[in-house]
Formats: sequence, structure tokens, C-alpha cells
Amino acid sequence: MGHDGPLPRTSALADRYPEPMSKKSGKANPETVRDEQLQEALKGGLRPHRPHEAEEPAARRKTKRMKKSLYELELFRLQAELVEMQEWVRTTGERLVVIFEGRDAAGKGGTIQRISQYLNPRVARIVALPAPTERELTQWYFQRYVPHLPAAGEIVLFDRSWYNRAGVERVMGFCTPDQYRRFLHQAPIFERMLLEDGILLRKYWFSVSDEEQEARFRSRLDDPMRRWKLSPMDLESITRWEDYSRAKDDMFVHTDTQNAPWYVVESDDKRRARVNAIHHLLSTIPYRHVERARLDLPQRPPTTGYIRPPREAQSFVPDHAHMLEVAERAGKHPLQREGEH
Repeated sequence: MGHDGPLPRTSALADRYPEPMSKKSGKANPETVRDEQLQEALKGGLRPHRPHEAEEPAARRKTKRMKKSLYELELFRLQAELVEMQEWVRTTGERLVVIFEGRDAAGKGGTIQRISQYLNPRVARIVALPAPTERELTQWYFQRYVPHLPAAGEIVLFDRSWYNRAGVERVMGFCTPDQYRRFLHQAPIFERMLLEDGILLRKYWFSVSDEEQEARFRSRLDDPMRRWKLSPMDLESITRWEDYSRAKDDMFVHTDTQNAPWYVVESDDKRRARVNAIHHLLSTIPYRHVERARLDLPQRPPTTGYIRPPREAQSFVPDHAHMLEVAERAGKHPLQREGEH
């Protein structure tokens, strides 16, 4: 049974840590991204004019950004519940598949990171497949995804999934019309087979407005730490906005089924999107608190005469942290190079 309303604080982790831990706040090689093209595309001249955003009216998308302190408190509480849910999956042998789809820069990756942050990577893993190989192109389309499905006691988070065929492959012409029609016919059958075998399947579509998507592209363009997220394919997502909207609508018509429905996450505000998606996911999983066996640290046994080899016999990592501290005490910026002022 799912949860109605706020989730109960059943987690011992949440009880021990009521405050969030403090934190300082396909297939692209970033070197292949052409600056001039991207800058030109982001000027807005290449995007066709639309009276409204194709997925959702702009008026409904104008939401105030969630307060950071409230977001961090709720996110940490939800992450504690995810740990509880993970333990239930592990001990009961359940299998959970969660699919994250949506436009580029819609916030899928950030949500997946927050979900997996405190989970055991041996239990919960992220699957983000690259472009198919020549051999995989000759296989049954769903075949390359089957090896990544969970075994008993596992959770798999698909950062994009078999729905690539209904989105980017359809829009960019990477599949034939027959392959596309076959996918729309087979996807509900494939998912029904997963459900009949006992797999828990959840599908989320992250919906972002065109204005917010452009803003995120711009921020990535100017941020060397996130520049890798941009690719030439992103240029096409700007100029083919309505093509992607139509492809998404057609996909929903054929694959938004009663047993495997799509859940849409409004993601113009990343904070709201993350807590909304995680809260909803937890509310759909019938997990219960699992009592863990008590663990006691054993007494350390007395020494048996072991003598550690001399430090000179081993290669240690240089103490870079100490060098930074010395530089800071000397009044020099730790990252300042010689000769810089």
C-alpha cells in the first residue's frame, strides 16, 4: 500500500539526523560541441514561434522556486525513507525499475543523483546506456536493455531507457517508420511481461518549458564543470522543439497504460521536481520498515607482535592538503600560481 500525505518518519536515520548534512552548495564529447553554433541557436532565432509551450501552458509553469532550507530538510527526510525502501527491497527480494525520461536539461540526472546519494550501489544502480553498437542495431530492440533489469533485491534507475526509440530516434530519423510503429506496439507488451513477472515498474516524464531549457543550456555553456552535458544533439532539441512535443504526445497515447502509467513531473523548479518525484515514488512502493540485526563492535584482540614495515618502504600520496594550509597561513591564495598576484 502506498502512502497518503507526508511520509511517516519511520527511519532511524531520519531520527538521528533531523538536519540535512551540510554541502557546498547521447554520446557527446564536449570537445565536439561547436561554440558558434550553440551560441547562435541560443539566441532564439532558430526556434519557431509558438503562442504557448507545447506540453503545458506557460502560465501554469510559472512557479516560485522552493525555499532552499525547506528543500534540504525535506530532501534529507525523503532520502532517509529511500534507505528504508532499499532495505525492504533487499530483504524481500523485490525488483524495482524506475524510468526517467524527458527533454534535455529537464532535471532527470539531478533527481537520479539525489535518489541514489545514500543508497547501496550493490542494491541500487544507475543505467545510462550509450548509443547502440553495430551488433546491437541488429538485435531485437529491447534486447540490449534486458541484461540491465534487476535481479531479486535490486533497484535499477534508467537514465533514459527503451523510450529513446519514441523520442530522439523518432525525431532524428535514427529508426525507420516500421521500427517506430513496431516499438509502439511492443512496448506495452514488453512492460506487461515485466509486470507479470513481478517487477515493480515506475515511469517518470520530466517536463520543462522552452524558456527554462534555454536558460539551463546557457548556464552549461558558461560552466566548465558542466560543459560536458552539452552536445551537438542539444542544438537539434532547440530547433525541433515541437517535433519532440508531438513525439512525446504520440508516445503517451500508446504507452500510458493502466498498469504502467506515465507520471509527469513539472521540472522548471529543480528543487520542487526532486522532492515531488521522490515523494511520489515512495508513495507508490508498499515498503515497510525492516528491523536490522543488532551489530556490536567486537573487542580488539591483544597484539600478537605484529610490526608494521617502515614508512620508507611504501609510496604515500603527497600531503597536498598540508601544502594548501601552509600557503593560506602565508597569506597566499591556495590556488594562486607562482608569479600571480
